[in-house]
Amino acid sequence: MYDTIQKNLEKLGVTLPEAAAPAANYVPFVKTGNQLFISGQLPMHNGKIAKTGKVGADLSIEEGVEAARLCAINLLAQAKAATGDLSKVVRLIKIVGFVNSNGDYRDQSKVINGASDFVVAAMGEAGYHARSAVSAGALPFNAAVEIEAIFEVAD
Repeated sequence: MYDTIQKNLEKLGVTLPEAAAPAANYVPFVKTGNQLFISGQLPMHNGKIAKTGKVGADLSIEEGVEAARLCAINLLAQAKAATGDLSKVVRLIKIVGFVNSNGDYRDQSKVINGASDFVVAAMGEAGYHARSAVSAGALPFNAAVEIEAIFEVAD
C-alpha cells in the first residue's frame, strides 16, 4: 500500500508534512485493534492555518475545497506518524468533515469532496470511505474546515 500511496502522492505533487502536534489536551491519534482514529486535522500548510473564516461568507466554495484537501493531506501525515509508514494503512474507513459556515449554508458536501477526492486519488480503491459532512458555527482558530478520520491498519 505504501508504494501505491507514495507513487500517487508524487503524481499529485504532494509531500506529506510532519504531523501536527495537538493544540490542546488530546492526542493526535489512538490505535485500538486494527483501527486508527485520527483527531480532527485543520487546513495547515507550512505550519500555519492556510484557510480561515466561514465558507460561503468569507471564503468561496473553491477555497473551502482546498481547505478540505489540506486537512486530508494532514490526515495522511498523522496516519504515517501513527504507523511508522503508510504500508500499514489498509484502507480509509470514514471521515467526518466540519465546515465553518453560517446556519443557512448548504454546500458542506461539496466542500468535503475536496478531502474525499484527494484520499481516493492518493490511496486508490482503499481510499473510498463512509463520510459525514456537517456545518459548524465556529472551528478552532477560525479554521475553514476540520476533518477527522478512521483508518484500518495492519498489525
